[in-house]
Amino acid sequence: MALSTTLPEVTSLPEETLEAAPGLAAGGRKERRQNKNIIASTGQELRNKETWGRAIRKNWQIYTFTILPTIFLILFRYWPMAGNVIAFRRFRPGSSWFGDEWVGLHFFRMAFNQPAFWNAVRNTAILGGVWFIIGFPLPIILALMLNELRHRKFKRTVQTISYLPHFLSIVIVAGLIREVVAGDGLMNNILNAVGLSQFSQVWLQNSAAFRPIWIISEAWQTVGWGTILYLAALSTIDDSLYEAARVDGANRWQQTWHITLPGIRPTIVVLLTLSVGGFLNVGFEKVLLLQNPLIFDTGDVISTFLFRVGIQMAQHSFSTAVGLMEAVIGLTLVLGTNFISKKLVGTSLW
Repeated sequence: MALSTTLPEVTSLPEETLEAAPGLAAGGRKERRQNKNIIASTGQELRNKETWGRAIRKNWQIYTFTILPTIFLILFRYWPMAGNVIAFRRFRPGSSWFGDEWVGLHFFRMAFNQPAFWNAVRNTAILGGVWFIIGFPLPIILALMLNELRHRKFKRTVQTISYLPHFLSIVIVAGLIREVVAGDGLMNNILNAVGLSQFSQVWLQNSAAFRPIWIISEAWQTVGWGTILYLAALSTIDDSLYEAARVDGANRWQQTWHITLPGIRPTIVVLLTLSVGGFLNVGFEKVLLLQNPLIFDTGDVISTFLFRVGIQMAQHSFSTAVGLMEAVIGLTLVLGTNFISKKLVGTSLW
C-alpha cells in the first residue's frame, strides 16, 4: 500500500519583504562591524591602561634617569611651595617654619599701602611691557634675516657673534655696561668727539636713562641666543613649498608671509605664551647690579624690592605675600594666553 506524503504548501514571501531583504542583510553586516569595532576599541583601552606598567618594566634602565630630576623638582620646586603659607601667618626667625600665628591678609594689605611696592610694580610693568614689545619680535626678525643668507660662512659668523654675549656672566655684562656709561666711559667720549659734550653725564645716576640702558643691554645679550629655536623651526619647512611659490610668481616677501611665518607659527605661539608668563620676571641680577638709590624711582622692580625687603630687612612674611601675588599673576597670564592661542590659532602648550 503506497504511503502518501503531504508536503506543506510553500507560500511566496510578500513583495515588500523581498525588496527589503538586501537592506536587512546589509544592516546586519553593518551592525556586526560596529560590534567588532566596539570590542576592538575596548580591548585597545584595556591594553592602554597597562602601557605604563609594561613600558616601565620593559625600559626601566631609561626611566632610572628620571629619578634625580624628579627628586630635584620635589625638593626644590614643589616642597618650597608649602612655605607660601607664611604669607598668611606671622613668621619669626627661630620659630616654626610655617609661622606662629594666623594673620590672614594682613601682609597683602600692608603691600597695597606701601608706595615703594606700587613703584616697583609700575617699573616692572613698564620694563616688562617695553621689553616684550621690542624683545619678543627681535629674535624672529634676526632668524628670518639669517635664513635668507646664502653665504654659509658669513651666516655662521653672524650667528656665532650674536650667540657670544649669552655666555657672558651677568657680572661681566654689568661691569661692561658700567664702563661704557661711566663719566669717562665710551658713551661720553663719543659725545665729546662729535661735539655733543653738553650731553655728557654719569648715565647710571640719571633715572631717565636706566630703562633704555637696560633694554639695549638685554637685547644685545639675549636676541642672538633667542634665534636658535626659530632657526630650528625654519629648517623643518619643506623646500618644495618655496619652489611652488616661485613658480606661481611669489616674491621673497610673499614667500616669507605665506610660507615661512605660518611654518614657524607653533614655535612662535609657544614662546609667546612662555614670554607672557615671565612678563613680571624682569632680570633680577642685572637690575640689582646696575641700580643705585639715585635711580630707585625707575630702576626698582619687584624682584629687587623682594630682595631688599625679604633678605636685607628680614620681613619674610611680607616678602612672601608679594612673591605669591607675583606668581599668581604670572600663572593667570600663562593660562589666559594659552587659552586664547588655543581658540584663535589652534596651538597651545597643552
